[in-house]
Amino acid sequence: MAGASGVLGSAVYAAFKSAGNVTLGLANSRSTDELTKLDVLDAEATERIFTEFKPDWVIHCAAERRPDVAEKDPEAARKINVSVPEALANLSKKLKFKLVYISTDYVFDGTSPPYAPSAVTNPLNLYGITKRDGETAVLGVSGSQSIVLRVPVLYGPAPVNKDSAVNILLDVVADQSGKQYNMDHFATRFPTNVIDIADFLVRLTTLPPSRAIPPILHYSAAEPFTKYEMCLIFAKILGVPHGHIIADAEPPKGGTPRPQNTQLYVHETEDLMEGFGSLGWNPFEEWWTEYLTKTQ
Repeated sequence: MAGASGVLGSAVYAAFKSAGNVTLGLANSRSTDELTKLDVLDAEATERIFTEFKPDWVIHCAAERRPDVAEKDPEAARKINVSVPEALANLSKKLKFKLVYISTDYVFDGTSPPYAPSAVTNPLNLYGITKRDGETAVLGVSGSQSIVLRVPVLYGPAPVNKDSAVNILLDVVADQSGKQYNMDHFATRFPTNVIDIADFLVRLTTLPPSRAIPPILHYSAAEPFTKYEMCLIFAKILGVPHGHIIADAEPPKGGTPRPQNTQLYVHETEDLMEGFGSLGWNPFEEWWTEYLTKTQ
C-alpha cells in the first residue's frame, strides 16, 4: 500500500497486518525499517517494487490532502493526486491487482447533501478538482480493477496532530496562551475514524468474487459537527477553558473555498457489505475520551 506513514495509511497498514495478510507498506519522507521507501512519482521504481511483490490489492492513500497547499502548488498537487493514481491504475491492468483509490467528499459542492456515489461532482477548490480528476483517470483505464473510495475528514492516532484537520484542533484547544482563534461554525463535517475505514477495507478485500464491488464507494460516520463544535468536545474532555475559541458562523469570505455540507450517502456500501459486518463507526466523543485518557 502507498502512503503507509500517514494517518489513514498507517491505520490501514496495521489493520491488514493484524488480519494476517502479507503486507508491504510504502512511504517516502517517513520511511522506516518496517516501511519501504518509495517516491511514487518515480514510475520505474514503483513498477519494479510492485512487480517484485505481486500484490493482490493495492490501497493508495498517498495524496496532497491540504486544500491551501494544493492552491499554492497546483502542478505538484496534480502530479500526486491525478498522475500517480492513473499510473497505478495502468499497473493494476498490467499486473492484475485490485486498486483502491482513496478520494474525498470535497469532490462535491456541498449544496445538496447527502451525496450518493452516482451524484454529479462539482468541486469548489483545486484540491477537490484534482481528486475528482484522479477518480476520472483511475476509472478511465480500461481493463484495470480500480475502485474509488470517498471518505470525509479523517481523524485517529497520528504521529503529530497537524497530520489531521481534526487532530490539530486539539492543539488549538490546548493553547491557553491568550491567543484567540476564530473557528469555523458554518461548514458541517462528518469526521470519520481511520481505524474504522481500515477495518472496512480489510473486510472489503475478503468479499467473494460473486459479490461485485461498484466502481465508487462511500464510507462515512454519521455524526455532524462544525469545527467549533469539535473544539467544544475537546475542551470538555481535556477539562480546559474554551473562551479563546470564537465561533464563526459566517460563510468564509476569503481563502480557499470549502463546501458547506458534503455528507456522503452510504447505503450502497451497507448493502454491499451485508453479511460481512456492519459499517459501524466509533462515536466521536466516546472514542476521543478513551484515546486521550490513555495518551495524556
